[in-house]
Amino acid sequence: MRSFRLGLALTLATTFVVAIPATAVARPAEHSAVEVIAHRGASGYRPEHTLAAYQLAIEQGADYVEPDLVITRDGVLVARHENEIGGTTDVAAHPEFAGRRTTKTIDGKAVTGWFTEDFTLRELKTLRAIERLPAVRPANTAYDGKFEVPTLQEVIDLVKRQHRTIGIYPETKHPTYFRSIGKPLEEPLVRILKRTHPRKVIIQSFETGNLRRLDRLIDVPLVQLVDATGGPFGEPRGYDDLVTPAGLARIARYADGVGLNTARVITADGKPTTVVADAHRRGLIVHVWTVRAENQFLPPAFRDGTDPNAHGDVKGWIELLLAQRIDGFFTDFPDLGRAAV
Repeated sequence: MRSFRLGLALTLATTFVVAIPATAVARPAEHSAVEVIAHRGASGYRPEHTLAAYQLAIEQGADYVEPDLVITRDGVLVARHENEIGGTTDVAAHPEFAGRRTTKTIDGKAVTGWFTEDFTLRELKTLRAIERLPAVRPANTAYDGKFEVPTLQEVIDLVKRQHRTIGIYPETKHPTYFRSIGKPLEEPLVRILKRTHPRKVIIQSFETGNLRRLDRLIDVPLVQLVDATGGPFGEPRGYDDLVTPAGLARIARYADGVGLNTARVITADGKPTTVVADAHRRGLIVHVWTVRAENQFLPPAFRDGTDPNAHGDVKGWIELLLAQRIDGFFTDFPDLGRAAV
């Protein structure tokens, strides 16, 4: 069974063979042991997946920054929430790329827009990031057009320049789709990690086959993402099955942790579930996602007023999650997350 200790400063050897004690996960003695993971950077304050968002997250006290990974036509891994970039870049304002707008089937759904796999890195670098949620975070639109789409290499270089050890927590996006078009994500990711040796790495995915493949290719912690509904693309079992004791035991054979939608930890009526304890009993760490400050993203009990974009009691929400003995959480607001823990 794969396992690793909470808070382990994972120093990756040249061969990526890491001695990991085969013991149960060490439970945090206090909240300060909980990892604060910057969800796409400090995306509450800057357009997501930009070096500016990652740098601000680090300054605000994040332990990890999260780059979602997609790939370019020439095989370079870049940080974008999706491979469709119409909502996160100014590509629509570039007439030279108008002809590349198209419709594709991604994980069984028709998606129309512009896609990273149709652009070389050089072309992608002519675009600039924009705020994905302008109606929710209008202040962030002041930064529209200022930042490039970063490569994974640039994210690694950024964290290495810091005065303290910062982890990277990449998510492989749509790995089955990318493999189906001849652009697999796993091998390029493994190559860059082996070449650059970042000090702390956790890889996450919603797909199980992707993680099983990575488990054979590299010895770093892996986390199985679990949404509130549905299931991994192409899998016969749904997420409900993955969080049963038997499902968690299966996850422990190829991964080191689970990344749970908060609805898996606290139900809609505010009641805790047993999934955190069940996962810990199987040696799995538990990270939850995503903590946001705006009322519309908070449970009703933690909202302040009726404005969906106003900030609610995010500290109280985090404290309730911490009371379930989670090992870490993703947040768009790393400063608020750090203050809460």
